[in-house]
Amino acid sequence: MNTPAGPPPAVRPYGDTTGDGMVQLSFTLPLPHGALAEGTALQLARQMGMDRPLLVHARPVGTEFTFCVVYGPVVHEVELDSVDVVEREYPLLSSQEVDEGLHNNLGRDCVVVGACIGTDAHTVGIDAILNIKGFAGQKGLEYYHSMRVVNLGAQVSVPDLVHRAVRENADAVLVSQAVTQRDAHLTNVRELSAELDAAYAGRPRPLLVVGGPRFDPAMTADLGVDRIFGRGTTPDDVASYLVHALTVGRSRVRELDLDPDLDESVHDGESATVGEDAEETAGTTVSADRSLL
Repeated sequence: MNTPAGPPPAVRPYGDTTGDGMVQLSFTLPLPHGALAEGTALQLARQMGMDRPLLVHARPVGTEFTFCVVYGPVVHEVELDSVDVVEREYPLLSSQEVDEGLHNNLGRDCVVVGACIGTDAHTVGIDAILNIKGFAGQKGLEYYHSMRVVNLGAQVSVPDLVHRAVRENADAVLVSQAVTQRDAHLTNVRELSAELDAAYAGRPRPLLVVGGPRFDPAMTADLGVDRIFGRGTTPDDVASYLVHALTVGRSRVRELDLDPDLDESVHDGESATVGEDAEETAGTTVSADRSLL
C-alpha cells in the first residue's frame, strides 16, 4: 500500500501542468483604453514577476480607465516553511456543548452585543452569524439557549456601541465591517478598541471580535482585538470561540481576584459599576429577530 506523499518544500501555482506557475490576474488602470494601456498592463505584469505574460482581455471602463486581464507563469515559488497562518486553537462544538460550556463557566447567559459600525450598512455578514436563521445550514447565535443577543444593526457609531456594551454588561462585542475604502474598517476598529479600553479602565473589558472579508487574521494585536474572523466563517466557529475565550478569561479573572497584592479599590469600583449596569438593564427587552453580524 502506497503512503501518500507529504507536501513539497516549495510550491508554484498549477495551471496546465504541475509547477508551471500559471496565474491569471485582473486589475484596472487609470488610462483610456488603447495601445498605451495594453502595453502598460503587460509591463506591470512583468514587474510583478510574471514571465511572458499574455493580455487576454482589455476593455474600456468609461473614457478614462481600462480593465485588464493578464495570464502567464510567475517566476516565484513559496517556501512552505516560511508561511505564517493563524490556526484555530479550539475545538468546534455542537450547540449543546456550547450551551453547556457557557452556562457551566458563566453561571448565566452570555451577553453578546454586535453591530456594523461607522457608515457600514452591509449586514449580510453579521446576519449570517447572529440571525437565528444562520448560514450554511447552521443556526446563528440567537438560536443558542446560553446567549442573549443585543442587535444594534447597521451604521452604529463607536460611542453608541461602547455605551450599549457597558449598559448591557456585555461579555462579547461583535463587529462586522465590509466597507474598506481608505482602510475605514481598520480605523473604525482601532477607535472602538481604544474607547472600550477607556470605558472599562480598571476592569476586564468584553471580548472584541471582528469579522469581514478584508481583515488579516494576524492583525489582532495591531488592531487591539481578541479575534478576527474572515471569509467562510460560520456561526459555530464564533460560538465555539466564545466558549473557549470566556473560559480562559474567567480563569484569569479568578486568578486576579485571588491575588492579595491587587488594588482593592479596583475591585470595589468594578463591583459598583457592574451593579449600576445591572440595574440599567433590568427589564430590557431584546428583539430576537434583528440581525447582527
